Amino acid sequence: MSETLHQKEDIEILASEDPGIGLPGRVKLPGYSRTMGPQTHLFAERERLQGLKWQHFDVQQLSPTVGAELIGVDLTQELPQQVIDEIQQALWDYKVIFFRDQPITSEQHVNFASQFGELEIHPFLPPNTETPELVRFEKNDKAGGYENQWHHDVTWRNTPSRGAILRAVEVPPVGGDTLFVDAHAAYGGLDQETKDLIDDLVATHDFFRAFARQVPDEKKKEIREQYPIVEHPVVINHYQTGKPLLYVNRIFVTGIKGWEQKPSFELLDLLCREFEVLEYSCRFRWEPNSIAFWDNQAVQHYATSDYSPHRRVMERASIKGTQPARG
Repeated sequence: MSETLHQKEDIEILASEDPGIGLPGRVKLPGYSRTMGPQTHLFAERERLQGLKWQHFDVQQLSPTVGAELIGVDLTQELPQQVIDEIQQALWDYKVIFFRDQPITSEQHVNFASQFGELEIHPFLPPNTETPELVRFEKNDKAGGYENQWHHDVTWRNTPSRGAILRAVEVPPVGGDTLFVDAHAAYGGLDQETKDLIDDLVATHDFFRAFARQVPDEKKKEIREQYPIVEHPVVINHYQTGKPLLYVNRIFVTGIKGWEQKPSFELLDLLCREFEVLEYSCRFRWEPNSIAFWDNQAVQHYATSDYSPHRRVMERASIKGTQPARG
């Protein structure tokens, strides 16, 4: 063996301790708008969630502040009201909850979702033929996935859905995961100057940005009257917890009310980038009969589109909500 393999370069090691010691929390990368370092604003919520105890199921968290798998619940059976109430509380706490190995029918899916509120019907997405309350996402070699941008669902409604329950009917051999991001953590990660700037701003939301192709030309005027452009605060307070949430997305938001287009989209892009911070998110890998139940105010979601031409079939029930509000 050559002696050169054992030779050591004569390099002076200048550091005597970890480079993170002494830094003042997150630091900005020179020349860029992004920061790196500990996400200290997550720590209190992390500790709170770790201390929770549940009576009717066990919990396995997927990340410190968002996402938990509920273990020990059988959705094929009719659940007592106290179990439904505890599932609702777990949803408010973890923002998105997951169930595995739940071979339920479409009818059982609808019945379970109805325990949490009245269900809505989506006018621009195809339903399950037997149960119109279920939207069916059937992807294959002819229809790819276009849900791979962070978003809250149906913010083009005056009263967007409160929550959604998505069930895996058929999954690809690999890929097709769904990610969820904590909208409160995204708001908390903003600097105070940005928070002050956006506190009273209002954004406009329009279904035409995503669904114009689904509307025949001869019906566009009628549908526009039925679903006009709506306004929601850029920052809302959660309807139950009161927590401030960042409430903008790239799919449905058309601008900031009263702002010119260029500065409007520059600000919106800056805000939407907060949802891309990995520490604020969790990732769920689907299996057949897996279920995700998310709070549509508390989280945004992102369905990866990395599985084509394989089939991915999902069904979703959405629960009617109330108008998002600030304060």
